[in-house]
Amino acid sequence: MSVIWIINQYSTTPETGIAGRHHYLARELGKRGHKVYLVSALWHHLLRVENEDDLPEVEAADGYTMVRIPVPRYPHAHHKKRILNWFLFRLRLAKLPKRIPERPDAILYSSPSLVGYPGAKRLARKLGARLVFEVRDIWPLSLQEIGGASDRHPFIRYLQRIEDDAYQSADAVVSNLPNAVDHMVSRGMDRAKFTWVPNGFSRRLIEQKVPLDDVTLKALPNAALKIGYTGTFGAANNLDILLDAAKQLVHRTDIAFVLVGQGRERDRLADRVKNESLENVTLINAIPKAQVPSMLAAIDICYIGLTADPLFRFGVSPNKLFDYLISGNPILYGIDSGEYKPVETFGAGIQVPPDDAEAVAQAVLAFAEMTEAERYELGAAGRRAALAHHEYGMLAEQLETVLLNPGQG
Repeated sequence: MSVIWIINQYSTTPETGIAGRHHYLARELGKRGHKVYLVSALWHHLLRVENEDDLPEVEAADGYTMVRIPVPRYPHAHHKKRILNWFLFRLRLAKLPKRIPERPDAILYSSPSLVGYPGAKRLARKLGARLVFEVRDIWPLSLQEIGGASDRHPFIRYLQRIEDDAYQSADAVVSNLPNAVDHMVSRGMDRAKFTWVPNGFSRRLIEQKVPLDDVTLKALPNAALKIGYTGTFGAANNLDILLDAAKQLVHRTDIAFVLVGQGRERDRLADRVKNESLENVTLINAIPKAQVPSMLAAIDICYIGLTADPLFRFGVSPNKLFDYLISGNPILYGIDSGEYKPVETFGAGIQVPPDDAEAVAQAVLAFAEMTEAERYELGAAGRRAALAHHEYGMLAEQLETVLLNPGQG
């Protein structure tokens, strides 16, 4: 048995948030016989609980131990106090050896926040652990290309030094972005250190398939073809393009659009639906992760889109993509993710350019003109690909090799 520490400041369990990558990887690594500690902040903006003050600092989770580091709160994700939070989290990592009784054989530190990496590095060197750096969002490049930050800004330069050091000092580097390796090599990383470990789906979640509640069921439209989106209502998700496409097709009473979730853009999108009389669009409040498979079973086509940001040339790995693939529904993929074209490669649906409502509308009409058998085959191809490449048990096995095999990376 090996001891593994996974450090991600924004991790949650299914009971405290959307869970996701590290919850499922930690659980699967635990099933493989390892003692896993998942380290996060005691409070952060991704928590979804009634009273954060009731969260324990140490908690036995599903096959692993959750360790939470106390940090101050900040008003919202874009508030400047969040930066202070990063530095305090980093400083308090030093106390982990007193809180976790078992020394790690491997430590995985996960971005996007780079500030905590030096703290993880010191821990690994002090405790004699293998150090793996995981990149889920390329910083500081994201802050420059999307946020408009100057590469001359002192904080950006500081983050750049950390990123460059991480690529060189880590024993191995993993990412869920398949094309990120070229950027990493350009910053001084040895290409042999890199391993792509994508996001995936939870087999247990699919098998449980918790049913939708009555309120949600009644909210679903009765159209013959339902185009669905599940997830965050954020600016990057480009949901205005989906509403623009719905507006073009408002005369088609056999086609409906269903958007399920919450986020900063939800109220504005709801106002658009009302003010523009988009009677073919239904907005449904966020549902528990466990109910997502049932929601996907209630729709016909899954939509995923992102804005046309050049940063996505490194590839993308949104969790909802793999929920969509395993659902067996065809996918309408409105993302320019460079050479990474999963829906096109898997034959699982239709890919359209981002920011192109006309292309989205035409793709919806193309789906509507297909027979049920044709749509079924597209969805089945995506499901086969998910089962072959994206189940979290097999992804944990890949990560296990990186974490514990000194010859890897």
